[in-house]
Amino acid sequence: MQPAEPRSGLPAPCGHAFSRTVSRRHAETASDRAVRTYLAGVRALSIDDAKRVGFVRCISPFSSIDFLDGVHARRGGSGPHVTCHSGKVSVTITAEAPNAPTPETDDRSHDSAETSSSFADFALPKPLLETLRRTGIESPFPIQTATLPDALAGRDVLGRAQTGSGKTLAFGLALLTRLHQARQRDGRPGKRSPRGLVLVPTRELAMQVSEALQPLGKAAGLHCATIVGGMSFQRQSLALERGADLVIATPGRLADHTRQGTCSLSEVAFVTLDEADQMADMGFLPQVTEILRMTPSDGQRMLFSASLDGEVATLVRDHLSNPREHSVAPATAGVTTMEHHVFTVEQRDKHAVTSQIAARDGRTIMFVRTKHHADRVAEKLRSDGVPAVALHGGKTQGQRNRVLAAFRAGAATTLVATDVAARGIHVDNVSLVLHIDPPGDAKDYLHRAGRTARAGESGTVATLVTPQQRRAARRIISGAGVQPKAASVQPGDTTLASVTGARRPTGTAVPEPQVEQSGRSRPKPGRGVDGRGHGGHGGKDRRDTRHSRGRNNRSGERARR
Repeated sequence: MQPAEPRSGLPAPCGHAFSRTVSRRHAETASDRAVRTYLAGVRALSIDDAKRVGFVRCISPFSSIDFLDGVHARRGGSGPHVTCHSGKVSVTITAEAPNAPTPETDDRSHDSAETSSSFADFALPKPLLETLRRTGIESPFPIQTATLPDALAGRDVLGRAQTGSGKTLAFGLALLTRLHQARQRDGRPGKRSPRGLVLVPTRELAMQVSEALQPLGKAAGLHCATIVGGMSFQRQSLALERGADLVIATPGRLADHTRQGTCSLSEVAFVTLDEADQMADMGFLPQVTEILRMTPSDGQRMLFSASLDGEVATLVRDHLSNPREHSVAPATAGVTTMEHHVFTVEQRDKHAVTSQIAARDGRTIMFVRTKHHADRVAEKLRSDGVPAVALHGGKTQGQRNRVLAAFRAGAATTLVATDVAARGIHVDNVSLVLHIDPPGDAKDYLHRAGRTARAGESGTVATLVTPQQRRAARRIISGAGVQPKAASVQPGDTTLASVTGARRPTGTAVPEPQVEQSGRSRPKPGRGVDGRGHGGHGGKDRRDTRHSRGRNNRSGERARR
């Protein structure tokens, strides 16, 4: 049999042609490491054969695949892709030139490729699809494409993805779909005990997850409750008493509710741990383990993390069952969309340089190590004429919400933050991240930098160092897989202006930016995004603060944030 004619513009490595359409071709996985596929009547290719003829990856999210109807070729990524679709299953073969370097395969890990161009390709409930469409979200990100088939099928999932990659919807859509299906099966009349749980390390990340999932849950007839520190414990208890299908929580506050008997986890069948490595860094894993033991052991569990080693690996081993691992990028992947710079500056010039950078056009996030330094920098910037606000763990949840609202609305152009904001805060169009104080390690560098260049956008990351800090900072940044451009700068330097857009501030003091929120109806505390601290009383969550002083606390830094 002669191969079909190749699709216009696509190469045919080693004589094997791509077909425009092939009906009813049989593709199956002989094992996780040996994927076979039939292309245009050409003999079946093992994974090794595929590598030799130029196919770099053959990817299937399933342990077995029956018949695939249709092969469609397109350009994108590092080379042409051929994608086979049949209902809920797909196989993607990424082709490059012959003799191209081939990555190592892994028995457990499945590098993700973009195999679906629409959420309609997945078996999502109609209310979720309609809500996504109304909000303009139609095309899934790679991590969503990779994990949704396994998650929707009820398998345990490990997801490794950089911040800003879209993992909230990756696990959120799966959770809401399975909760919706459970509701349809049994109706669940009367008060609802939680069946779904999302654990996150910080209040800010919990609010972000709630904001993303609450409209989707509402469309599907599901109730969400947000359980975090800094909000009224009593109001959260009332929200739980009214009934919630999905609870989004930080470990410390949820542990308090379980001990007080205000939240039962005995019916939780679907659990997601987000940013598991940060929960380990903050000393939360004992609480996470305690919480997991309160849920049925035969439930579905998903874990998302930038790294899957150390204590996170132990958590996976003890609490996940034969998980499918999906990795869309290594921990350093996001840095390729950023420009990285290290500016050496004398200590006496540091504030002037900071102020000129803050006076630039565009949104800027600046990182410092302590909450007191954050307040001082923001106050000095406002005295120079820059509308700046500070965000750190010393503020109540209501104060933090108002700070973020001012920054998102553009009333404040500069956010001065401690590492409390390095994860979980998503603000669009942040074009510059400035490390006023160098980060403590490579992981912190990447998470701080991840506030810019999100979802494929570009951004600039700059680090200020004194001559005495230069060597240590370069070692940390190099450990993050970054090769920054280096320069010595003074206030008013053209290099500073060309890289960051720095300019002289007005020098006329401005008040702390505020955003008028009276136009919004008073929210119901403790329920989804509507309960994220507006009107909530009660102080800072002492339990969350205490556990931030875990054994991974570097030099007591986290206790001061």
